[in-house]
Amino acid sequence: MPVAVPASEEVRRAERANSPRGRMVSVGLVMGGIVCLQFGSSVAVLLFPRAGALGVVTLRLVVAALVLLVACRPKLRGYSRGDWATVVGFGIALAGMNSLFYQAIDRIPLGAAVTLEFLGPLILSIVTSRRALSLVWAALALGGVALLGRQGFDGLNAVGAGCALAAGGLWAAYILLSARAGQRFPQADGLALAMTVAALLSLPLGISSAGAALLDPVTIGLGAAVAMMSSVAPYTLELLALRKLPASGFAVMMSLEPAAAATAGFLVLHQALGWTEIAAIAMVVLASVGAVRSTGSGH
Repeated sequence: MPVAVPASEEVRRAERANSPRGRMVSVGLVMGGIVCLQFGSSVAVLLFPRAGALGVVTLRLVVAALVLLVACRPKLRGYSRGDWATVVGFGIALAGMNSLFYQAIDRIPLGAAVTLEFLGPLILSIVTSRRALSLVWAALALGGVALLGRQGFDGLNAVGAGCALAAGGLWAAYILLSARAGQRFPQADGLALAMTVAALLSLPLGISSAGAALLDPVTIGLGAAVAMMSSVAPYTLELLALRKLPASGFAVMMSLEPAAAATAGFLVLHQALGWTEIAAIAMVVLASVGAVRSTGSGH
């Protein structure tokens, strides 16, 4: 008589990840990361006069690295050369993405910067998707993001626009490397090690730019808050989500970033939303929902 063999733990985890409930959990993780990131950016605005763009990036990454190292206590042995290459690449993407984006918003309006940066994940979504319907959702997301940032494209600073586009390319690399790190390292160990690499890379630039301002207690306190909201929480949640969501669906969901930024600006900074902005937000929300549903039906 044949004997039924119980499914392994790996099989059970894969089944849970591909279940509707597993996908909804992943969507919730992404949404939580987006909300944390945008409200953290609101706090970061207070730091620009104190430490400058590079100083804020350094505070974010250094504090985030320390918190993650203490929380995760990642082991350093037992990993292959490919594992460490992933961590180093992940860290370079983190440092470059954050530094270039802050340089961009120091020169061009936030709406235009976010719109240009989003081109990176959008192109990634189109390239990695194997479903024609995903192109429709990507186009809808692009239309909404462009509509949201249309007022900031007049007379753009060329350096700022270039920094935003470069940050978008590193954002796409971040998505791919975050997913790979989540597969190669347990829990958030890969993120903790990559954040350490990013902090070490940004530290010389931050010190040369901000100097003694980085030692001010108020600046350190605000920097810690920004690090928790803009780095530790969102990157951890996104890493966990990318273990269950494909990169194409995740990239389209990132279209919610500018919509969340506009909402945070309305709630925290009291920046009014017109009908055009509301329509743009509705477009990117619809695109993100559609992308998640089409991704789920493809499994």
